[in-house]
Amino acid sequence: MHICVLGQGYVGLPLAVRAAEAGHTVTGYEPDPTRCEALAAGSSYVEDIPSSRLQAVSASGAYRASSDPQDLKGFDVAVITVPTPLTDRAPDLSCVRDAGRALAQWIEPGATVVLESTTHPGTTRDVLVPLLEEGSGLVAGRDFHVGFSPERIDPGNADWRLENTPKIVAGMTEDCLRRVKEFYDSVTEVTVPASGLEEAELAKVFENTYRHVNIALVNELSRMAHTLGVDVWHTLELAATKPFGFTKFLPGPGVGGHCLPIDPVYLSHHVKARHGQTFRLIELAQDINESQPDYVVRRLQDSLSRRFRRSVHGARILALGAAYKPGTSDARQSPAVEVTDRLRAMGADVTVVDPYLPVAEGSCREIPFTATEQGVNVADFDAVVLLTPHDEFDLARLADEAAYVLDTRGVMAAAAHIERL
Repeated sequence: MHICVLGQGYVGLPLAVRAAEAGHTVTGYEPDPTRCEALAAGSSYVEDIPSSRLQAVSASGAYRASSDPQDLKGFDVAVITVPTPLTDRAPDLSCVRDAGRALAQWIEPGATVVLESTTHPGTTRDVLVPLLEEGSGLVAGRDFHVGFSPERIDPGNADWRLENTPKIVAGMTEDCLRRVKEFYDSVTEVTVPASGLEEAELAKVFENTYRHVNIALVNELSRMAHTLGVDVWHTLELAATKPFGFTKFLPGPGVGGHCLPIDPVYLSHHVKARHGQTFRLIELAQDINESQPDYVVRRLQDSLSRRFRRSVHGARILALGAAYKPGTSDARQSPAVEVTDRLRAMGADVTVVDPYLPVAEGSCREIPFTATEQGVNVADFDAVVLLTPHDEFDLARLADEAAYVLDTRGVMAAAAHIERL
């Protein structure tokens, strides 16, 4: 089939490459000219897709990147994988709308359009479908097929990839569901049919709301345990020995990435705007997790004052990690970046180290921690704050040479000069 994937980021590029490898002819539509040029040159900016894989499907003719909407013509299946960010703390569906308008004029009878972008229940039916029908002059569910299949991409996860992660599929009608399932059966190992579009949309935002709320719970527990003088990390290890009824979550500097800081807000905002009801647990979790970077800064400030009788202002601080999670270059909504920005705003001299990122939201300098020849001398810093525990960081050396470490991830053994969040 001719597959068009609109948006070639962390979600769209893996899908496009996988579809090309599965035997489809794929157009990767990317309106950003810089990204499109990189893809055309065989250079992948998504670490889950090595450039070698991109080059292989490009050389075979199975994949082509384009920023020209005319290249969407004649598609059998079009998948929308564009961002759904927050603007002024409200859901922003402008990219979904733009993608729908771009596709509508090229829809032919029998074609299929699938939305993968995370959003609130009702978006596919109430927002996307009217745009597709208006631009095409056709009727969804009768003349062409519409579906929703939430993305479950976890950047940097080598165990659970696009092809082996169960894929929820939903259709506007039974025939729509059949067409959507046929496509995803060709690129993934397991598909899970949903009874309706809205159930699939709600399942996606709930998956991330579940994680968001539980992370907020352990972040709050971490603060209370510190006040009580109790080791929260050992407490969580003890609780995790229970073989039923408990899932282990860990504290950290906050939540980041393309899902957790955003998706639960889509649900709570939609419920409030449409029905006037407050999703209280989501809003409380959002408050806790959003304040976690400030809590990290306060802990570092208190420790510098208590241990060395000095303030953050003027202190030399080594911040390890800028990505939101280990093993990835993804710095979207990263709490690590928020921590370093706050420290700099308070007058600290902060050196940020992340082997995956030359620049992270304007805040990161590439100084690989293990490359001593590049001038990173741990002993020169008043404090080290470990924000993202990449495997490349030499934690043994850090423990030996640092004057003080605030470990926000609990990956180092506690010691007189090593404090865990």
